[in-house]
Amino acid sequence: MSSAPSIVPIILSGGSGTRLWPVSRSSYPKQLLPLLGRRTMLQETALRVHGPGFAAPMLVCNAEHRFLIAQQLAEAGVRPAQIVLEPVARNTAPAVTAAALLVAAEDPEAILLVLPSDHAIRDTDGFRRAVGTAVTAAGRGALATFGIAPEHPATGYGYIRAGEAFPAAPGCSKVARFVEKPARETAEAYIAEGDYYWNSGMFVFTARAWLDELGRLDPDMLAACRDSVGRACRDLDFLRLDGDSFGRARGQSVDYAVMEHTDRAVVVPADIGWSDVGSWSALWGVADKDESGNVLEGDVLADGVRNCYIRSTRPLVAAIGVEDLVVVVTDDAVLVSTTERAEDVKNIVGRLARDGRSEGNSHPRVYRPWGSYETLEIGERFQVKQIIVNPGAKLSLQYHYHRAEHWVVVEGTARIVRGDEELLLHENQSTFIPLGVQHRLENPGRVPLRLIEVQSGSYLGEDDIVRLDDQYGRQGN
Repeated sequence: MSSAPSIVPIILSGGSGTRLWPVSRSSYPKQLLPLLGRRTMLQETALRVHGPGFAAPMLVCNAEHRFLIAQQLAEAGVRPAQIVLEPVARNTAPAVTAAALLVAAEDPEAILLVLPSDHAIRDTDGFRRAVGTAVTAAGRGALATFGIAPEHPATGYGYIRAGEAFPAAPGCSKVARFVEKPARETAEAYIAEGDYYWNSGMFVFTARAWLDELGRLDPDMLAACRDSVGRACRDLDFLRLDGDSFGRARGQSVDYAVMEHTDRAVVVPADIGWSDVGSWSALWGVADKDESGNVLEGDVLADGVRNCYIRSTRPLVAAIGVEDLVVVVTDDAVLVSTTERAEDVKNIVGRLARDGRSEGNSHPRVYRPWGSYETLEIGERFQVKQIIVNPGAKLSLQYHYHRAEHWVVVEGTARIVRGDEELLLHENQSTFIPLGVQHRLENPGRVPLRLIEVQSGSYLGEDDIVRLDDQYGRQGN
C-alpha cells in the first residue's frame, strides 16, 4: 500500500444492528461493541485503514452516537479528519455523497474507500492487496466493489455476477449484474456456476466519479446533499449536516442509487475472511471455537454442549446437552434461538417496538459524553442509579423541579457544585442535593468516578433537567 496514492477511508456508522439483539440496540449498536476481541468493530475497521497509504478517515454517523465514536477512535489512537453527523437516517448513498462532496472540495480526484463500520475481516493483508487492485481500477474511472468468494450458499447476502475482464486493472472484472438475496436453491446454483460473489457493501472510487454518476442517475439526491453540506455547521468537534435539505434526499443504498445502474461498475474478487456479522449465527461462524464447536463468552458453564453460541454479560449461564443453539443473556433480556433461525430475532425487535417496550432500543446502562448511568431500582417516588463519570469529565450545571438527589461516592473523587458551595468528596463520603438547587458533578481525578444516586420526588423522568451550562452543547439530557 505504501506506493499507492493516498486513500481517504469513508467509514459509515449509521446502522442499528438489531439482528444482534439483545446485545446490540439502536442506542448502542454492534459497531460500538467488542464482539470479536477486546476492540470494538468500529475500532477494528479504523485500524484496518490506519497507516501508510491511507489518509485520516472520515466518519459519517448517527448524531446520537457522536461522543461514543469520538471516544472509541481516541482510545484506538485514530484521529479522524472529520466526524460528520447525519441529521436523519437516509441509507448509505446520501451518506457517501455528503462525504464525497466534502472530500471533493479539496481534491475531486481523491480516491474514496467506503467501508461499513461493522464488518469483520480476518485477513488484513489480503484486504489491503484487494484495495490496491480496486484503487488501480478507480484511477481508470471505474467504480469498484469487492466480491467475496462464497463459502456456502448464503441467502442473507446479495450476489454479484462477474462479467468480462476489465483490462485497465488486472484482477478486476466488469459487473455483469447485481442479484438480490436469493432462495437457497438459487444460491447453490450460483456457487456451482462459479462466477458469482457475495456483495460485500465496500467500494472504491474517486470523489468525482461517484458525484458524476449520481448526478446523472439521481440529480435530486445530489442537489439535496449539496445543499445539506453547504448549510452544515460546526458542533464542537463535529460537522452537523443541515437536516431539512438532507431529509429531502431519497433513502437509498449505494447499490440501488448507482452501482446497479452504471456501466462503470467493476468487481474485485476478495478472499479475505469477510463477514458482515449480520446475525448471531454469522458471529458464531467467524469467532474462535472450542473443541466442541462452541463459542462461550462471559460466565458460562457447558456440559455436553455442541456447536452453540452462548454469551452472558452478567449472570452465570449453565447449559447441558444442547446443540445448535444461540443463547444470549444481558441484564434485562434473554434470547434463545436455534442457529438456523437466529436472523429472525428482527421479528422480536419489531414486536418490542410495536408494544412500546424499551428493551428493543436501549440498555439499562445509558451512555453520555461524560460517562454513563444505570438504573438499579425504581419504585414509588424513588429511583436508585449507579453513575460513572470519566476522568476529567463533568456533567452540566443544572437543577430539577421535581426531585432531590442523594449522592454516595463509591470509588474515585467527586468535585461537586451545590448552590454557592464547592465540595470535594472521596470514597464513602456523601452529600444531598435539595430540590431546585443548582448543582454540577465533576471527576477531577485520573480514575473513573463511581457513585450511587438516590432520587426522590414526585417525578423522576430524565426530562426534569434544566441546563444552565453544558460543555457538550446539549439542550436535552
